[in-house]
Amino acid sequence: MSKVAFIFPGQGSQSVGMCKDLYDNYACARRTFEEADEALGFSISKLCFEGPEDQLRLTFNTQPAILTASVACARVLAENGVTCEIAAGHSLGEYSALVQAEALDFADAVRIVRKRGQFMQEAVPVGEGSMAAVLGMDSDKIVEICRGVEAECGEAVQAVNFNCPGQVVIAGAVGAVDKALVALKEAGAKRAVLLPVSAPFHSTLLQPASERLAEVFKTITFHDAKIPVMANVNAEEVTKGEVIKESLIRQAAMPVLWETGVRKMIAGGVDTFVEVGPGKVLCGFNKKIDKSVTSLNVEDEASLAKTLAYFQEVR
Repeated sequence: MSKVAFIFPGQGSQSVGMCKDLYDNYACARRTFEEADEALGFSISKLCFEGPEDQLRLTFNTQPAILTASVACARVLAENGVTCEIAAGHSLGEYSALVQAEALDFADAVRIVRKRGQFMQEAVPVGEGSMAAVLGMDSDKIVEICRGVEAECGEAVQAVNFNCPGQVVIAGAVGAVDKALVALKEAGAKRAVLLPVSAPFHSTLLQPASERLAEVFKTITFHDAKIPVMANVNAEEVTKGEVIKESLIRQAAMPVLWETGVRKMIAGGVDTFVEVGPGKVLCGFNKKIDKSVTSLNVEDEASLAKTLAYFQEVR
């Protein structure tokens, strides 16, 4: 049986002006941004639509901004009769997926990811951690090389995002990441490039952020999900509120098993993926994971029109 999955983007997909036309033309999108503004106590809407870009790029602003834009897009889809049987999100996007699954209230999610961004940045001072994308090398080999560098120099460096065949992201202390890049290139990686980020997301260096999130979660209600959500930490479907909470606590300092999760969704009957929110990064990963699946996206009126036309045709 064919299924539809909504997949939600993570940090890096933001852009000034994102979702402005949906905000202007759909009351449900407008309400979403207004709810976020109220929950945060400042105008994340203004930051999304007008910038400045350097402020939008700050982790503790980026995370609630992308979440809000993604949920607005999902609500517009729902208003047009398009829903999903399963959801997943890349890193930050997992929170958007949990809002979609009604496991997490939107206002709570917005406040959580604002703090999550703050905790992640404060766990490792700016300039002490970095991330890099490694292209064209087997993931097991990347893991092995990182472990060797880590053992040799005594500083953290790990494979943290297993995105798609031929693309793995590593993260850790600046010196260890630099050494790993040299070793990876010598071992045959096609490319290994530093990423413009301010913290080593999903590495063990982010453990303090996980611990602080655990404290915040004591005040948050996690509901049982109405649809399964594919968890980043183990690429397993989760529905129970308590399991979801534990998974999110671990997620900040553990690798994102994105490729495995997508393959499991496909094996479970998903043949259509809709990337819901700014950008088309996850659609790009899908093309490398399995070209036979349909990948659509919704981030503005033009992409919404294409996606709605597709569903009108196939249903």
